[in-house]
Amino acid sequence: MGVRMNNKLGSIVIDSNVVATYAGSVAVECFGIVGMASVNMKDGFVKLLGRENLGRGIHVSMHDNKIALDFHVIVSYGVSISAVAENLVSSVKYKMEAFTGMEVERINIFVEGVRVID
Repeated sequence: MGVRMNNKLGSIVIDSNVVATYAGSVAVECFGIVGMASVNMKDGFVKLLGRENLGRGIHVSMHDNKIALDFHVIVSYGVSISAVAENLVSSVKYKMEAFTGMEVERINIFVEGVRVID
């Protein structure tokens, strides 16, 4: 599933997996984010995703040239979750809008776990 944007030269189709993967790569560069999380709804088990699966921790909705993102993240122990979330939102919003040319209308962050980093 993706979104189509039309201009005078033709159309551009952006797949939601491309958006999710890019958003995940931006997120893991943010201070305090250990990585993206995958949650097994059946047993509630949370798994830290590797770099090759970053997009699986993000749900993307696109409509009317606007993007809504749900992030499932694992944060570092001892950090301010509100400061990490604020940094994540501002970084993702800026970089996603520059990358896609679409407006980011909503970012939801679900902290699925905390990890101690050596």
